[in-house]
Amino acid sequence: MDLSAEVSAQSESGDNSQSNDHHVALMMKVKQGDIAAFEEIVEIHQGAVIGTVAKMLGGMGDAEDISQQVFIRIWKSAGRYKPSAKFTTWMFTITRNLVFNEMRRRQRKPAVSMDEREEEYNLLAPDENTATPDQQALENELIKAIDTAIQALPEKQRLAVILRRYEDRSYEEIAEVLGMSLSAVKSLLFRARAQLKENLQAYLEEE
Repeated sequence: MDLSAEVSAQSESGDNSQSNDHHVALMMKVKQGDIAAFEEIVEIHQGAVIGTVAKMLGGMGDAEDISQQVFIRIWKSAGRYKPSAKFTTWMFTITRNLVFNEMRRRQRKPAVSMDEREEEYNLLAPDENTATPDQQALENELIKAIDTAIQALPEKQRLAVILRRYEDRSYEEIAEVLGMSLSAVKSLLFRARAQLKENLQAYLEEE
């Protein structure tokens, strides 16, 4: 047994528990109308919400507006909030509902071209000042390839991959957010990863 890994896992679990306790405590204050506590909730989580929405939609367009709606709904729902699940589970469930609605609305409208979506999505890429132009070009190409592959996934697979890969959510939390069983989520992610590998195969072979 790798003792250091075990200690690290225990420490991470403890940190997650303490973070959730803090988030719940803030929400209980928000429930009483504490605006400062709500502002802290927004400050802590807005990056994760905006990033998740942007990745789901394939770009920054509308991501900030939808993310704002997420926090408006959190504020308006605070009076009914009960800490029966992790705060982030509740938050990402609200995010899921709003972003799925937006995706369905977009399906009824003319599609945005992939070039426009990729141009928007590049705004999400980190600015690597130390990278050479060639390295940056390769990194941008990889980001585009991964984004395109993720965008080809069905909405539930897409959200599961984003929550797992980018937000480091557990299988259990993803299952709660999607309203699925744990085994169903594992199967969903298995199919999603297989599809991503297939969609990225040509790119990987070129590399």
